[in-house]
Amino acid sequence: MTLAGSCVAALLATAAGTAHAVDNLPPEQPLAQDLKSQGKACATGDNTAYVSQPPRLSAVLYDPEEDNQPSEFSPVTAEFEAWWTDATGVEQRRAHTTLTLPSGAPHRWTMPDDIPVNTVVSWHVRAHDGEAASPWSDEGEGTLCSFVYDDANPEKATITSPEYPNPEDVFWVDGVGVYGHFTMDSPSDDVVSYKYRFLGGLQKTVSAEPPGAAVTVPYLPLTSGPKSLMVQAIDRSGRGSGEAQYNFNVKRGRAPVAHWQLDDPAGSRSASAETGAVARAGTGVTFGGPAPAGTGATGTVSLDGSGHGFLTTDAPAADIRKSFAVSAWVRPAETGRNMTVASQDADGVPGFSLGLRQDPGPVWSFAMSGARVSGGAPESGEWAHLLGLYDAETRRAHLYVNGHEVGTAAEANPPGTAGAFQIGRARGATGYRDRWRGDIGDVQVHDRIVVPGEVADLSWRKPKLLGHWSLEDAADDASPEQSGGAPLRLGTGASIYRGSDDCALNPDCTPVPWPLVGEGHLHLDGETGSAAADGPVVDTRDSFTIGVVVRLGDSEPDHPMTVLSQAGEHTDAFKVRYEPSTYSWQLVMPEKDEAGAPERVVSEITGADGGEGPGQRLAVVYDDGTDTIKLYVNGYTGAEAVGHLPDGWHSSGALQIGRGKTGDGWGEYLHGDVDEVQAYSGALRDGEVRLLGGGTGPCLC
Repeated sequence: MTLAGSCVAALLATAAGTAHAVDNLPPEQPLAQDLKSQGKACATGDNTAYVSQPPRLSAVLYDPEEDNQPSEFSPVTAEFEAWWTDATGVEQRRAHTTLTLPSGAPHRWTMPDDIPVNTVVSWHVRAHDGEAASPWSDEGEGTLCSFVYDDANPEKATITSPEYPNPEDVFWVDGVGVYGHFTMDSPSDDVVSYKYRFLGGLQKTVSAEPPGAAVTVPYLPLTSGPKSLMVQAIDRSGRGSGEAQYNFNVKRGRAPVAHWQLDDPAGSRSASAETGAVARAGTGVTFGGPAPAGTGATGTVSLDGSGHGFLTTDAPAADIRKSFAVSAWVRPAETGRNMTVASQDADGVPGFSLGLRQDPGPVWSFAMSGARVSGGAPESGEWAHLLGLYDAETRRAHLYVNGHEVGTAAEANPPGTAGAFQIGRARGATGYRDRWRGDIGDVQVHDRIVVPGEVADLSWRKPKLLGHWSLEDAADDASPEQSGGAPLRLGTGASIYRGSDDCALNPDCTPVPWPLVGEGHLHLDGETGSAAADGPVVDTRDSFTIGVVVRLGDSEPDHPMTVLSQAGEHTDAFKVRYEPSTYSWQLVMPEKDEAGAPERVVSEITGADGGEGPGQRLAVVYDDGTDTIKLYVNGYTGAEAVGHLPDGWHSSGALQIGRGKTGDGWGEYLHGDVDEVQAYSGALRDGEVRLLGGGTGPCLC
């Protein structure tokens, strides 16, 4: 064949897709980023990897794409070499060649068991495609890899704490809300971190820098009682020591360093102190005011917002360079301007101030040296519990409103000087300003952290039982309230069902169902059946809780059915109903007493009972302090069953069982059984809600 013919044949073969040979290219030099010693990065010198066992070396190797053939892969093998100097000064070497694998696959070599401990072992690797080899991984600009095999665990850590010594030295130590600092130190000089866990907490890890250094961690006790700290030292190879345990005992939190109940008799000119200094009062202060219901407070003072409306100790109440907290019950008479509840002077400015600010609308506020935390929604004439907190350990200021932290904690730097403590005003450049108009009670100052559980206790308003109807019997179509209060009056289609024990004496009789709770329950026919109190039972403007046990008589209801409601003039202030279209219980609370007003609706998916089973325990909680509404089903609530209602409004209508407002009349009649209706002023807590519906209710101790 001529030369021209050969070229034509070659071109035709190429066009037809026939495989053709190309010159072989050597594999690529392995890169450090693709090399590992037991999963640790390739390094040498001070960054040499320490391993806890003879390691598995790994390398990802590549052959140029140009070597790929159609329908084939580019095969490579790995050639590993490792070497070290033994105790006699003689170099030792080991080598290993892997099986052939595709380009881009990881190659591995597990080192033999005879490698020495505590000795630097170096290694490199190259790729081979059967015809040519790549450069070694440490040639040219490459990197040498090293490791040290460590077969010894580090020694246990010793643990010490100046604030919380071992019980053998001091048995009970301050205390809840007081930071402790715990130092962990292992005698082993290769420890790089410590794993530690306080009793009841999560395990954490802290680094030791440089290796072998002692490490100190802070700990804030949230509860009193016996505590323990468990620590494990970790060395460079990842080996762990035995676990060291340190026990200590935490006392209850210290009492306030200053505390004014502000319940002095009417006409007083100063406020006596439970602890701390007496606070003299200006002429704009009136003693003998009402206390917030459900609290331990027995009285308050009213400040008129003038230059004479203040109380002061003429001395500091707290060292605000250290952790402290200030709290009070407050009721503003207005919300349209800045007002101060409590502050402490510092060089012509407040060292801190707790009160109400325009931001631009009214919010509660705690400020220190330019740092400010704001949150919550003050309402004129409404009680709120405020607590401002400075944590000197974290250097952050926090604000709690009605037991809940609000806003974002702010980094603060307290001033170095401390002046007089003030109630009802704050220091300004030209005198005092931001004067309070309204009521203040139970002012407390702590020289420590007040922990969240304590904040909740300080702000808790004890609920009061308003009515408990067990619905076990009725006389003259009225079912009594357990404490002799107003009964629930039964309408047409409503009746009390009581179980029978006749079958105990007659084994041939047909047993009848037991009542939901106790010896009887209310049965409603779903057409006209309902029961009602003589008037409103809960004040829907304020916090309230109401619970009920209900069993739907249908497995597939064909319309919404209301079990509880309390109406205003035009609509229900609240209603609890079953909505069959979404298979859920709903709490519906309109924003205003207007027909068609926007509604806040929260819900919990639950199947209908179909007239069988123990029924569902439902509860409604409205917390006016946090503007929160919750619907509980069988003691629990979920994300979809919690909502926000800024302002409750007064409902003048009677509490209804088994129906709700629909248009100009009543509707959504319930077909089923109802039991254990309980109503409270105030918001029950989660644990207390779970006790509703059992026949007795929670103990509000």
